[in-house]
Amino acid sequence: MIRKASPADLDAVEKIYNEVHQAEEEGECSTGWKRGIYPTRATAEAALKRDDLFVLEENSAVLGAGIINHIQVDTYDSAPWKYEAPDDRVLVLHTLVISPKAARRGLGRRFVAFYEAYALARGCRELRLDTNARNLPARGMYRALGYREIAVVPTVFNGISGVELVLLEKHL
Repeated sequence: MIRKASPADLDAVEKIYNEVHQAEEEGECSTGWKRGIYPTRATAEAALKRDDLFVLEENSAVLGAGIINHIQVDTYDSAPWKYEAPDDRVLVLHTLVISPKAARRGLGRRFVAFYEAYALARGCRELRLDTNARNLPARGMYRALGYREIAVVPTVFNGISGVELVLLEKHL
């Protein structure tokens, strides 16, 4: 089940962030995220405060999280989007994370399917998201789900310098 997060979910979300940071540090994955910089508990707390943090739960265990809102980061401003729409008609997926302990079970795909249904239910047909260019599994998943890479932009992203940010879009 995917649902809006509650304050009781913050510890679990932070734990997943830390699991991903650990896997990154051990060379098991390459998200480009940095422990203590992004994402952190404060990332989840801010999303919870805005009421746009969602969790993926199975058997009462939180195995994933993501942020869904209309916020388009500055890097999006000059992007060559194929589908233009007012900000309130574009839904953005941020910081999708699945516990490495639950990897390869289709949970990321399930979360993206939820995001798409959530967008349609709110009249948003334009979807946007981004990922680090070095996050090849995420890029492959998004491509397989019909997202189009429209640009790779060098930037400082969420406090991390030297990021090659891949911008993706999909029209529903």
